[in-house]
Amino acid sequence: MAFDYSKLHGKIREKCKTQAEFAKRMGMSRTTLSAKLNNNSEFTQQEINKATELLNLQQIEIPIYFFAIKVQKTEQK
Repeated sequence: MAFDYSKLHGKIREKCKTQAEFAKRMGMSRTTLSAKLNNNSEFTQQEINKATELLNLQQIEIPIYFFAIKVQKTEQK
């Protein structure tokens, strides 16, 4: 299952300006963050908690930013 992190991308840009700055504040490399945002790796509970604090998110917003299911586009014939 793939997650849609588009809202998280926007919040990162809003609060930290760049993914590199967000990764630094999270204590991870840009490569690690990229893997997570591209569904090649998963966010841990601790990482979600820290991101919530850094991005000033409410607990109720966590599903919107971290658990939105990516909808696959189907080909039309």
